[in-house]
Amino acid sequence: MIYPNSEQTIIDNLSFSLAEGEFVLVIGETGIGKSSVLRLMNGLVPHHTGGILSGEIEVAGRSTRLLKPGELSDVVGIVGQNPINGFVCEIVEDEIAFTLETLGISPTVMRKRVEEVLDLLALAELRSREISSLSGGEQQRVAIAAALVAQPKVLLLDEPTSALDPIAAEEVLSILHRLVSDLGLTVVIAEHRLERVIQFVDRILLIKDSGQAELGDAREVLATSPIAPPLVELSRIANLPEVALTIREFRKAISDVRQVEPRSNQKTGEALVSIKNLSASYIDELSEYALSNLSLEIRSGEIVSIMGRNGAGKSTLLKSLVGLAPILSGNVYLSGQDPLKLSGKELIKEVGLVPQDASDLLIESSVARECARADLDNEAVPGKTLGIYQQLSADERSSIHPRDLSEGQKLILALSIQLSANPKVIALDEPTRGLDYQAKRKLISILKSIAAENRAVLIATHDVELVAELADRVVFLAEGELISQGQTHEALTSSPAFAPQVAKAFPGKGILTVAEASKALEK
Repeated sequence: MIYPNSEQTIIDNLSFSLAEGEFVLVIGETGIGKSSVLRLMNGLVPHHTGGILSGEIEVAGRSTRLLKPGELSDVVGIVGQNPINGFVCEIVEDEIAFTLETLGISPTVMRKRVEEVLDLLALAELRSREISSLSGGEQQRVAIAAALVAQPKVLLLDEPTSALDPIAAEEVLSILHRLVSDLGLTVVIAEHRLERVIQFVDRILLIKDSGQAELGDAREVLATSPIAPPLVELSRIANLPEVALTIREFRKAISDVRQVEPRSNQKTGEALVSIKNLSASYIDELSEYALSNLSLEIRSGEIVSIMGRNGAGKSTLLKSLVGLAPILSGNVYLSGQDPLKLSGKELIKEVGLVPQDASDLLIESSVARECARADLDNEAVPGKTLGIYQQLSADERSSIHPRDLSEGQKLILALSIQLSANPKVIALDEPTRGLDYQAKRKLISILKSIAAENRAVLIATHDVELVAELADRVVFLAEGELISQGQTHEALTSSPAFAPQVAKAFPGKGILTVAEASKALEK
């Protein structure tokens, strides 16, 4: 497969078959072609994208070459990386029912199926909500429900857990696993957060940078894969006879390890962000708060992670820093200044915000133009933004249109635009969506270097592995209220739901990261 105006094939000479009731994981580096593989399976490529396709793809005996995606919607459903781009209705229940309306399903059957899928994905309480008012994770569940309600034979999901908190991700994956086991649904997932998924899948399709691919048993592929979750890295470090796919398997195979002294990350720099008694709401009823009476300080040199379940108010907190949240009462100060009273140029020197949907910041026709515009707007040295982008993404294509980038590459581009302004505070909303482990390590390195310059980093994320590697302090929100904050080690080990995979593998040992585990195993 080759896209229009491209000189490189995405997939080269790939042949495989999937049986009914299989759970398959597609892995590979950021931008390698995982999303393209899914879109090939439902006909979006090449019918909607254009390009040249050689070979044949059949789903349930139907050719994707001959049939367009709409004609395959009763047998194959797809949920994209950014679900909000695919919604057609404003209300949750209407969006789920719309799929059935297009298929001509009778109202009686439609009502029953909608109720079933609302219960299945815990969306009953959100049925009358406007989709635009939902958190990113809630929108992702609505998109999955809209795909499942048609009862397809094959379900394709692109980064389905990237915007979900650990508990919601576990629930969604368990539901998919049950559908595979009980109903014979075939599920194909492209995912970067392998630590969440590997225990559920039967086989893995590894896409390599050469355009070649390897399909095999999950354990066999991960034994040699350059892309591996923490548990597989630990299995290799401990020289286990075969890689462990679950925490239970690893703990059975490993001998006891010594206690590790928790790292202390207390920072006492000047307050760059001061939030005092902040309340915010997106609806008229004042009883419903996105944030309620919240107070928080972020100091120079500090990396702070904001965590909590979907809809807890994390994104609203970040938006309040740049004047985008609907504040009812309280105050936000950036270095003692009200962000609403700062000009655009003054504000970007104080704080740079990278939203969940990175496309919101991308307006030019090529990566090079985006970077050149950012250099101009941020009063940076020409070429600075492009240099940051290429360092983070290892992508040399500066002439490509931003819409043709993967979601992970779009996020890297948006982050590069903000970083080139050298703001005192960099705020990121789910910064690892679409990033592979290598890109995540580069991101961690850059954010640590920012903090080392006596600037501050504020991250809203569900990625507990990122928090374990990066954060000095963790703040937990629930229903718009700050319920706890503390040092990273204490915060991540006090709640099983938010503990990283390494901490679960070594309970009570004070170990949060693969690097710490490696040292402990050496001892």
